Amino acid sequence: MGTTWSVQIIDLPAGVTHESLNRQIADEIEKTNRAMSTYRDDSDVVRFNRAMTIDWFPVERSVTDVVAEALTVSEKSDGAFDITINPVVELWGFGSTGPRDDRPSTTEIDAIRALVGHRYLEMRTDPPALRKKLAALSIDLSAIAKGYAVDQVAALLDNHGSTDYLIEIGGELRGRGHNDRGDAWRIAVERPDPGLREVQELIELRDSALATSGDYRNFFVQNGRRYSHTIDPRTAVPVEHSLASVTVLADTAMRADALATALLVLGPKAGAELAIRENLAVMFIARTKNGFDITNSPAMQCYLEHTACE
Repeated sequence: MGTTWSVQIIDLPAGVTHESLNRQIADEIEKTNRAMSTYRDDSDVVRFNRAMTIDWFPVERSVTDVVAEALTVSEKSDGAFDITINPVVELWGFGSTGPRDDRPSTTEIDAIRALVGHRYLEMRTDPPALRKKLAALSIDLSAIAKGYAVDQVAALLDNHGSTDYLIEIGGELRGRGHNDRGDAWRIAVERPDPGLREVQELIELRDSALATSGDYRNFFVQNGRRYSHTIDPRTAVPVEHSLASVTVLADTAMRADALATALLVLGPKAGAELAIRENLAVMFIARTKNGFDITNSPAMQCYLEHTACE
């Protein structure tokens, strides 16, 4: 998946060595990578993208599980999250083909935009397969696959009887129990400033998952205008609102991962409306003239205050 991973476990499960558990975790992550990576020619996703057909295309069950969640988030966000955005990501230079330093032409954007839309994609679970309504459709699971892999590692540790762990893959996290001091796992939310590596906020992760999406690391500038990798699938153009970072807490890392991207695309107003409507625990960090402003959804505020939301 083009990233790193780490797992912290307070006590090894009975009968399991450090070496064997490390191998099992790596194998679990590799299963997701082998099925969903856009960086390897033999993954299910790459083979599906290259298949210029509208027939059912067999894939691993893990792929249909992730696609099902992705389509759910697409519907809830009115298309702000859309895994068929792959050709747009490539066009803007944020995909596997490498970076660019100039803006695509309007003609290029319009042509690619016609190939994007989650309603052009179908999935089934028995037997697991995907189907395109447009033969040229292609998908990118980068905004949800890392979260899925985190959940799979969590399931592995749960099956071993582990009760205190913290899993991180490419910045997506899931924690259970306590750290070695007996405290809740404390997660730093980074200040969304491309020139700094500073902590903006600290969040205690209590038996839940957390994901953050931001527009401040991957971007290019042309003629004084900044274009980030946060692209609105509905316009095929990078967003330009004030929202710089979104952090989401959820039961699964897969859902937190997808929702963080969707809310960042939606922006401060529409994102806040979705968070309230769906009772999502979200921290929004927006740029202002004086720095950054933090707004928490009601569910996030309740979480931070250790109170029950009605």
